[in-house]
Amino acid sequence: MANEKLLAVVKKTLEKAPERNFTESVEVAFNLKDLDLTKPENRVDQEILLPHGRGRPLKIGVFGSGDLALQAKKKVDTVIEPDRLKELADDKRVARKFAEEHDFFIAEPPLMPVIGKNLGAILGPKGKMPMPFTPNMDLDSTVNTLRNTVRIRSRDKKTFHAPIGTVDMGPEKISENLETVIKRITEDLEKGTQNIHSIYLKTTMGPAVRVM
Repeated sequence: MANEKLLAVVKKTLEKAPERNFTESVEVAFNLKDLDLTKPENRVDQEILLPHGRGRPLKIGVFGSGDLALQAKKKVDTVIEPDRLKELADDKRVARKFAEEHDFFIAEPPLMPVIGKNLGAILGPKGKMPMPFTPNMDLDSTVNTLRNTVRIRSRDKKTFHAPIGTVDMGPEKISENLETVIKRITEDLEKGTQNIHSIYLKTTMGPAVRVM
C-alpha cells in the first residue's frame, strides 16, 4: 500500500478517536489466514526497530555485575545483580510484576543459564528473555535501539496486535512506523500478503479503521 494511503488511514484513525485526558497509544492489529500456527515455524516473532520509536519511554532492565552493572546504572531503568536475581526467583509474585514493568532485558552471557532456570517460566511466555550482551556490543547503542523497538508475536493466534506509537506523534511519523511494521510482517509470512486477511489501526480506546 502506498505511503499516501497509509497516511490517510492514520489521519482517519486519529480523527475518529475521541479526546481523552491521557495520551493514547496507536496499535496495529493483524488478522492472518491460511497458516497453521500450531507449527512454531509459521508464527510471527519479530523485534522491529521503528523509525520514530514508540512515542513513550520503554523500561530496560540489565542482568549483570561488575563493569556492566556500573555502566548500566546510568543508562537503563533497572540493574539486577546476581544476588537480586535469587530474590526474584524466590518470590514469583514479585518476579511477575517485575517482568510486566519492563519492556526489554539485557544480560551478561554467563547469567543466561541462571536466568533461564530461575525466571524462564515467567519471562519466556512474555517474550522477554534477555538479549545476551557480548563484549563486542556497545551498551549505549543497544539500549537506544531497544527503546525504539517493538516486539510482535502471534503465538498460535491468527489475530495479534502491537503498539506502533502514540497519538501525539503526528500522522506522518505514525504512518512511517506502520509502513515499517507491515513490510516486516509481510516479509516474514510464507505467502506474504496472501497470508493477511486484514489489518486494522486504532487508538487505545478509539474505533478500529481498516488498513487493508
